[in-house]
Amino acid sequence: MARIVMKFGGTSMAGTERIARAARIIKRQQEAGHEVAVVVSAMAGETDRLVNFCREASPLYDPAEYDVVVSSGEQVTSGLLALTLQSLGCKARSWLGWQLPFNTDHAHSKARIGQIETAALLESMAAGEIAVIPGFQGLSPQGRVATLGRGGSDTSAVAVAAAVKADRCDIYTDVDGVYTSDPRIVTRARKLDKVTYEEMLELASVGSKVLQTRSVSLAMKEGVRIQVLSSFVEDGAVPADDLPGTLIVSDEELEGSDMERQLITGIAADKNEAKVTLTRLADKPGAVALVFGPLADANINVDMIIQNVAKDKGETDVTFTVPQSDLARAMALLEERKDETGFYRMISDDHVAKISVVGVGMRSHAGIAATMFTALAERGINILAISTSEIKVSVLINADETELAVRLLHTAYGLDAQDEAA
Repeated sequence: MARIVMKFGGTSMAGTERIARAARIIKRQQEAGHEVAVVVSAMAGETDRLVNFCREASPLYDPAEYDVVVSSGEQVTSGLLALTLQSLGCKARSWLGWQLPFNTDHAHSKARIGQIETAALLESMAAGEIAVIPGFQGLSPQGRVATLGRGGSDTSAVAVAAAVKADRCDIYTDVDGVYTSDPRIVTRARKLDKVTYEEMLELASVGSKVLQTRSVSLAMKEGVRIQVLSSFVEDGAVPADDLPGTLIVSDEELEGSDMERQLITGIAADKNEAKVTLTRLADKPGAVALVFGPLADANINVDMIIQNVAKDKGETDVTFTVPQSDLARAMALLEERKDETGFYRMISDDHVAKISVVGVGMRSHAGIAATMFTALAERGINILAISTSEIKVSVLINADETELAVRLLHTAYGLDAQDEAA
């Protein structure tokens, strides 16, 4: 018998029919003898609808009252799922964030998890009751509902799994695992059996939408094994324990298996990038600090940075990227400080994309970047910027060439699935 936390996302909760499908999946896990807790998201699109209500009510809304409104979506689905499980003959009840309680800090709309009190929850699970917990919400030190920010239900599920010392946290979504690339772009993308926490963090940060970055970071910190599965399965499908999706695990768990052959894990693309170039910036100590300091103070994340070689007049050009959603704000901040920073001209381009190659094999193999640059050059794809980490190489290119670049690199690194007949 195992203790399992199951999480169902918004698409899996989108209406009573899909909730019933999820309930049948949960019932099968309990019938297999497992202790089960379930974390649910709001119905797909519901949180956006509630956020819009808040904006219409007050453009400068109180974050505490905002949390009261937007947390209601998960409350609805947790109650509906508990009712559906009961109709199937299961013992089930919902546990709202304040009932556990699920303690957070005071930062409404972007709260961080503190401690989850689990005594009553564990007693309920041990008695054969399925616990249904709304994700995305907790209890602030002031005794108010506090939400964790968008995508917070994944983080809630991992936190619950860590708190109850679950054997596994199963994330049910609309895909059946983590692939070497987006199957909608690369038809020969392969589903991966296992991915390390570090690789999943990098993939999530550069465009993979399977898991939320914060949840993977927490899983790595707490040692929670995550499995990504599809909730869109037929009633007669093989149980999750027998037909796993993709396991997100530690480096140690992969050691001794196919670690050496796992050179590149995946190719990701992110079109939520914008490029900014500042020309004729003074080439002297502290000049770039005057540029990036205000952006950091405004919580605008800067990714790729290129500083050109200094020109004859002691000037240089600096190019960097920010999220598209922050472009207007970043440009306004820099324009306000133009006299202080001393740049001559600001040029922006939001029609760009970041393409990333991720894999733990980069630590022990040379030539990864060279393969990437050669493959792109052979098809005339120009690189606008480059950034690297220990297990990732990213390039910025024109957005029109995104799909072509992803397919080229997927083939160049030998990730294409082989024909079954071969």
